Amino acid sequence: MAFKKARKLFLPAGLVLALVWLWLSAPATQSGLADWPGQDEGWGCTSIMVGRLASADGSVITCHTCDGNYRQWVNIVPRRQNKPGAMNKVYEGRMHTETPQDMRGVILKGEVPEVPETFSFLNTAYPALNEFGLAIGETTIGGKQELYNPEGMFMIEELERLMLERCKTAREAIKLAGELVKQYGYGDYGECLTIADSREVWHFEIFGAGPLEKGAVWAAVRIPDDQVGISANIPRIGQLNLKDPNNYLASDNVFRVAEEMGWWDPKKGEPFKFWKAYGGPKAFAIREYFVFSQLAPSLKLDLNAEELPFSIKPEKKVSVRDILRLYRETYEGTEYDMSRNLMVKKRNSEELTRSPVVSNWMSRDWITLINTLKPGTISPQRTIAINACAYATVIQLRSWLPPAVGAVCWFAFDNPALSARIPIFAGVTELPPGFEVCAQHRYREDSAAWIFRRANRLAILRWGDNRQVMEDTVRAFEERAMAELPLVEKKVMEIMNSKTPDKEPLTVNQYLTQYTGDFARAAMQKYRELYEQFWTRYARGF
Repeated sequence: MAFKKARKLFLPAGLVLALVWLWLSAPATQSGLADWPGQDEGWGCTSIMVGRLASADGSVITCHTCDGNYRQWVNIVPRRQNKPGAMNKVYEGRMHTETPQDMRGVILKGEVPEVPETFSFLNTAYPALNEFGLAIGETTIGGKQELYNPEGMFMIEELERLMLERCKTAREAIKLAGELVKQYGYGDYGECLTIADSREVWHFEIFGAGPLEKGAVWAAVRIPDDQVGISANIPRIGQLNLKDPNNYLASDNVFRVAEEMGWWDPKKGEPFKFWKAYGGPKAFAIREYFVFSQLAPSLKLDLNAEELPFSIKPEKKVSVRDILRLYRETYEGTEYDMSRNLMVKKRNSEELTRSPVVSNWMSRDWITLINTLKPGTISPQRTIAINACAYATVIQLRSWLPPAVGAVCWFAFDNPALSARIPIFAGVTELPPGFEVCAQHRYREDSAAWIFRRANRLAILRWGDNRQVMEDTVRAFEERAMAELPLVEKKVMEIMNSKTPDKEPLTVNQYLTQYTGDFARAAMQKYRELYEQFWTRYARGF
């Protein structure tokens, strides 16, 4: 998208104060976190996928930002032995509970037969990683209202849960999902899951099949090993070659439903495109465009095109730190930077500088007012990092290591541009107690999510003054984790290869649980200190 060159905006001191007050007093959204409306400008997740030959170290990567008013409590669900005839309860409504024990508003949708043994998994709002290194990212893609069938049993998060409880590979998970929704029905709106194991990653999109059909319509495409894919709240799967099951999978009704609904007519000779039949009118927006343009600028992609390539080959191998950087993006320094023209005069000078209260996390009302006062400033753009993020995961899967340590979730509460990432390994069996308290209902001192959120909110009130300490903090924890990672891997292998395991002070699971817990507690303590530091800084006003 081409934008006209905007004029510099001069804001007198009195107007700046008025705008700050407007910002602070702007009406809140449901969770108290303002964001932009619209398909690509509202609450919605971003999931980047990296094939093993596209990554710098040979790992497979899948990601998720849980953007919106969804529960933040996180725990580890242990393995479970099940008696013959046992049933697995399937629920709706757990996305907005306050703790794992909270069942207010939760509805029992039905039951499915248990399997003899279920696997341990990291239980985020959208379950993320199991003990065998099966990992899932998620983004809501909406789709056409005609496909929605509330009678279906499975919401997407419960489908993910059973996939992680029962499967070891991405292909197994896709097959299980297809079987479950065909038998019990799909009761959610359009969703994309980015499903990965240590060898491959798949882009899976699913919709209901309409009110007259209990099942679902779905398709899955494997991201080529040397490429990168992305899902950001818009259906993206194009043509399907179901004669190539190594790379394409789909429900048996994938063409029939589109034809019956009049969304595709094979007699007209138009090729079937999954996104056009079940989504439309466009297969991408700014987040997909920006990520692909950053990783392969020579493609010279067009933001005004009807669709982008489904996946791209990056011009250089992508590291996990490259992905973490992308999840901090606000497009600063580009033509899409919403804050680039918000300038003020320096004290006792005619020189212009960026106002210290300016950031790319300003409320919609503030930016709307500025655009009204001074036409020509940039329109709101949905950034990758937003304040409305409940939590974020970047999951790295390394085939050359045991899954307990080879599969690691780089986890952050709240805005991923501001919060430290905490490594949660697949072998971890317990998280600090504060992880089990959601921050979306009320302020609670015992919530880990609130520890990060409150420091982050204070930091952006005068971002120009506080950004250095925040960026230094995020960088310091990231560098510490990356420096310690080889040592953690070495220790795990020593424990596993010990000829006298009974003399080891800790098992692999105990060691990884202790390490993750210590790292998390260090991060929480630092953000407590930042919270106190910012309040001290604001003692005489903002």
